[in-house]
Amino acid sequence: MAKMWKGVTSGNTDALADDFNSSIHFDNRMYREDITGSMAHAKMLAKQDIISKENAEKIIDGLQGILKDIDEGILSFDPACEDIHMFVEEILTERIGEAGKMLHTARSRNDQVALDIRMYLKNRTEQIQSLIKELVLVIKEKAEEYQDVIMPGYTHMQRAQPILFAHHILAYAMMLMRDLDRLSDMKKRMNVSPIGACALAGTTYNTDRDYEAELLGFDSVTMNSIDSVSDRDSCLEMMSDLSILMMHLSRFSEELILWSSWEFRFVSLSDAYTTGSSIMPQKRNPDMAELVRGKTGRVYGDMMSLFTAMKGLPLAYNKDMQEDKEAVFDSVDTVLMCMPVFTGMIQTMQVNADAMRKAAERGFINATDLADYLVGKGMPFRSAYKISGEIVALCMQEDQVLETLPLKTYQEYSALFAEDLYEAINLQNCVSKRISKGGTGPQSVQEQIAWIEEKLK
Repeated sequence: MAKMWKGVTSGNTDALADDFNSSIHFDNRMYREDITGSMAHAKMLAKQDIISKENAEKIIDGLQGILKDIDEGILSFDPACEDIHMFVEEILTERIGEAGKMLHTARSRNDQVALDIRMYLKNRTEQIQSLIKELVLVIKEKAEEYQDVIMPGYTHMQRAQPILFAHHILAYAMMLMRDLDRLSDMKKRMNVSPIGACALAGTTYNTDRDYEAELLGFDSVTMNSIDSVSDRDSCLEMMSDLSILMMHLSRFSEELILWSSWEFRFVSLSDAYTTGSSIMPQKRNPDMAELVRGKTGRVYGDMMSLFTAMKGLPLAYNKDMQEDKEAVFDSVDTVLMCMPVFTGMIQTMQVNADAMRKAAERGFINATDLADYLVGKGMPFRSAYKISGEIVALCMQEDQVLETLPLKTYQEYSALFAEDLYEAINLQNCVSKRISKGGTGPQSVQEQIAWIEEKLK
């Protein structure tokens, strides 16, 4: 097949080099964006009298036919074509003749691909944001369902203080809300049209870039033609945002894996989201959570591969930049695959309130409240901290908990202890007394739920 760029070169590339250079086997997924962009380009060319309205109509009709045939499976992608742009232009020229050759006036594949990738990622961003919102709503519903359940909060994976289970999982909802914000901010920077920059220097034709951008739903046009074709910040920023999103899912997965283990038994994951062992009949493996955790590394790798490809490129376009698509497509595909599975896993998860409560009771996680009790009686915090630590050590030696230690024993450490200390170290009271904004108290948890509901509107 003759190359459309045949001219100063013979166009007779080696078969292996042809395959090495080709991108149609992965960039064909942007056919809709490529054809939509080309239709807008034809309209702009006609508006500016660069081509006739008659030829523009032929081009647009031809492109609509190509789009329809691809959608319906009538037209297959030709692997002999170098990329999706050449494929569409070649089929168009076959179908409508000389008018098809006019379409590429006042543009280059350099700005065309920059346009296609931005349009494609805009659409995928909205899809991912919708999935994030679904997950946040499921977390909110779980928080409402189990908002009275007390569990141990951890630092350094050691039991630290009593918290509400709802408060714990709402922390992930807050992370996901930031992911939504990041994607929205990124989409604003992405929503700038590069088409019309041509190869790198613009064009001699009297084009109307703003009109073409408006047709395609962009807010504005890029201001520097060299930057327009040599920039892949939108891909890098999206992959950075998706890496952070996957990190959040991975951390949540890690906790689900721990919580569903026999050692914790805090939660039970549905059979729909666990697997069994081929030789151990008692096993229920949290494979979906583990796969989400594992696929996080894959998204990180995609991001780093493009950062590495871009780091030493001189301006403007270089073929290295073709490496953007497989990396960003894989990141997007991975997130789109993980999100619905993760949401379903959380939605069907059962919470073992008794196990959480027992873990909280045996972990001395009300020791801080014991120290605060003494502070409330007038003792300096550091002195109260020391006494509380000594009492915890005694409980550990005698296999007791703070709630069961006799008052007489407490009073051996300080005369400030009285009967009301047991109310002060009651786990339910320990949680309820956390009245600071954003804390684990019931009122704060309700405020967090209301905040999420309002934000998602």
